[in-house]
Amino acid sequence: MPGDVELPLFPLQSVLFPDGLLELKVFEARYLDLIATCLRTGTGFGVVCLSRGHEVRRTVEEVAFETVGTVAEILDVDSTQAGILQVRCRGAARFEVMSSRQQADGLWLAVTTPIDEDAKVEPTAALEPAARGLADAIAALKDQDVEPFLPPHRLDDAGWVANRWCEILPIPMPAKQKLMALPDPLLRLEVVDDILRRKPNA
Repeated sequence: MPGDVELPLFPLQSVLFPDGLLELKVFEARYLDLIATCLRTGTGFGVVCLSRGHEVRRTVEEVAFETVGTVAEILDVDSTQAGILQVRCRGAARFEVMSSRQQADGLWLAVTTPIDEDAKVEPTAALEPAARGLADAIAALKDQDVEPFLPPHRLDDAGWVANRWCEILPIPMPAKQKLMALPDPLLRLEVVDDILRRKPNA
């Protein structure tokens, strides 16, 4: 595994999963500069879930964020208004924050340790209904011209299936964070399957 890496951070009131789609409206100077730097250098930035504070900088506010996040790789950038960028990103590798500091302009930087990618494991027979249910959900959303997931759709990959369910189910943010950080993709899918079975009309 590679050694520690310093990453600029983008704290959000959401959880980014590996292979997930993230759409951002960027207008703060610190993040406009961040996106410009990432585009120039071909690098990504770290997304961490806020546990306290807001996404938009306020004069006096304590900010805290989770210590496990996901690298965001920029897919494309569009600018329809001056000073505002519409940014689409893909979730890449997870990381753990070892230390962090805030620059004068408000941008957070963190020394991070990469976390191994999920091993590719097929859903067990007991978890096959969760994979089939996701396939049905993808088809239903596509009929509504909604495509929330980036291709390829890996329905034979327990971690991928679990992550996509986590993105669309109404799971509380702290629980989503814990699921994203779980190192065992089969266990993550087992938890999701339990949530699905408890849902009314599931």
